[in-house]
Amino acid sequence: MENRYRQRYTVLPGVCDHRARLSYADAFMVCQDLATSHACLLGVGVWDMAARDLFWLTVKTKLRFYERPRMMEQVELRTWPIAPEKLRGLREYRIERDGQLLIEGKTEWAVMETKTGKLHRVEGIFPPELDPVKELEYAAPFVRVAVDFSDGTLLGTHTVGSGDIDLGQHMNNVAYLRAFLGLFPTKQLDEMPIGEIELSFRSSCFEGDTLRYYTRPAENGLDFAAFTEGPKPVLLGRISYAS
Repeated sequence: MENRYRQRYTVLPGVCDHRARLSYADAFMVCQDLATSHACLLGVGVWDMAARDLFWLTVKTKLRFYERPRMMEQVELRTWPIAPEKLRGLREYRIERDGQLLIEGKTEWAVMETKTGKLHRVEGIFPPELDPVKELEYAAPFVRVAVDFSDGTLLGTHTVGSGDIDLGQHMNNVAYLRAFLGLFPTKQLDEMPIGEIELSFRSSCFEGDTLRYYTRPAENGLDFAAFTEGPKPVLLGRISYAS
């Protein structure tokens, strides 16, 4: 049983931005899809988990961008799970071109019991014959973004529509980032030297909810948060600029 999964991938127009490169949001989507494919091979895919009344949850995720591949380029995708703790698991990702690292990152996962809504042990969720990777290659820690955005600036709003909803009947993780970046004009995005994007999911959003996105300057970057009706954010994030 392969603990590291590889896949050849063509960067097709549907995942590219206005600069004909893999978009930031779609880079997260590619990694999400890659993790799903590997999970299915390991017997812990979405339907395997559903049969056990379980569901994978993304807690935090981040990607580091060194270079975004161009439209129609051939790249290699790589992913592997890290040996899990009791209630949390990590998975790493790499996107490479001929051995050159273009993008790397990781996701922190949890498992929810669909009947109770409680967290389920991640430890022991993988088949016993799998030998998970023990050490992280992408060791950059997840950052802590302060919850209080009273000093933030309202960037814009997004109403959650049917196209944002996934199998869990809530807003897809990548849809949060896609909606946020969509509030910037292309000229401003071109001027942002994005080196890393991190997302921390705090609670779920559903069709019809209106998200209010706030931003504030951070050290060498930009913090952001999404709110619905309550005072607590449903999403926290940080964009770090390339040095």
